[in-house]
Amino acid sequence: MIAMGVRAGIVVTGTEVLTGRVQDLNGPWLADRLLELGVELAHITICGDRPEDIESQLNFLAAQGVDLIVTSGGLGPTADDMTVAVVTTFCGRELVLDEGLEERIAEILRSFMGRFPGADFDAVRAANRKQALVPKGGSAEGVEILDPVGTAPGVVVTRTDGAPTVIVLPGPPRELQPMWTRAIETATAQRAIAGRTIYTQETIRMFGLPESGLAETLREAETLVAGFADLEITTCLRRGELEIVTRYEPDAAESYRQLAGLLRERHGHEVFSEDGALVDDQVAQLLSGRTIATAESCTAGLLAARLADRPGSSAYLAGGVVSYSNEAKADLLGVDPALIATHGAVSEPVAEAMAAGALQRFGADVAVGITGIAGPGGGSAEKPVGTVCFSVRLADGTMHTRTVHLPGNRADIRERSTTVAMHMLRRVLSGQVGTA
Repeated sequence: MIAMGVRAGIVVTGTEVLTGRVQDLNGPWLADRLLELGVELAHITICGDRPEDIESQLNFLAAQGVDLIVTSGGLGPTADDMTVAVVTTFCGRELVLDEGLEERIAEILRSFMGRFPGADFDAVRAANRKQALVPKGGSAEGVEILDPVGTAPGVVVTRTDGAPTVIVLPGPPRELQPMWTRAIETATAQRAIAGRTIYTQETIRMFGLPESGLAETLREAETLVAGFADLEITTCLRRGELEIVTRYEPDAAESYRQLAGLLRERHGHEVFSEDGALVDDQVAQLLSGRTIATAESCTAGLLAARLADRPGSSAYLAGGVVSYSNEAKADLLGVDPALIATHGAVSEPVAEAMAAGALQRFGADVAVGITGIAGPGGGSAEKPVGTVCFSVRLADGTMHTRTVHLPGNRADIRERSTTVAMHMLRRVLSGQVGTA
């Protein structure tokens, strides 16, 4: 593993996150950003909104010798939003009212309040005044205030004894993520991470290879790749795909080149991305100038939703049909009931007919049909839970159909079905499979 010169910790605050009512999206996102910078992440901690608990986490991380602490949450106007005050005390600073900042927050509030005629602006402004209480000092003293993205400003502040530096960010990801970019670019934050290791990060993605197959290849790479020990490799199974992230210092570039070559040689059919691009990105690009329609049974619109996740998807997503019942398959997609009676609703002929029906109904260039058994009931010895049939059809008659047996619970099967469909689309649209 590469030794990094700067270490960091993350403190996620919020009782709603601690109890699981709200999923922590900020910790993992911040972890990725830190690793991209060459900063070693030592800990991610989650605590409630009690000031003594926040202080305890800060003291814990300081005792671990971290150079940087990033907090998320607790910057609102309510009584349980205490992060700035606790961090100010932790850093040995004085909390003061920044009148200029208070006025900027007031301007933001005025624009919001315009949507609610009759609301008491003075009362709202008074409630939000605490958001203008910040550590005293300027950049030269190791204190920087970040303009709000919502109504809450962020803070970058260094302890008076020199370390660690704390970056205080809001909880909502839509506010935290843009503010992070500004925070890490401040002079105070840059001083804290000045000793970081600069390295390259590369991502290879695979589909259709079991984790055991990748593990075997990586074991072989230990002896076949010169300088393998200089590569920091992490693997992750996500949405049915394997993600291999490798980080290395500049002098290990040749070792990575050998590793990538070995993966390509052993698993060329399964490697679909060497530049970090997601299959969603690739399919969106391949759909340029074409339109697509979906016909979904067990996934109930999840594929259409995934296609629509990309900005600009209206240029290629014509529409979709959720045909859960046999009657819907017949009425909305024109699937012959006799076909269902002969082969069953979960069958390749029905998936093909669903795709053909969607193609015709929307006048699209490509269509996907999905029908399966997501469970937990409904399976049989012949068609167990996890059996899913797919068909991709192009307007020129090209078609690719397959049946897979997916592991996991109901949610896993439905989500992985969308991944299978995306990869079938990728291969058909790129001309790798399909017969006219």
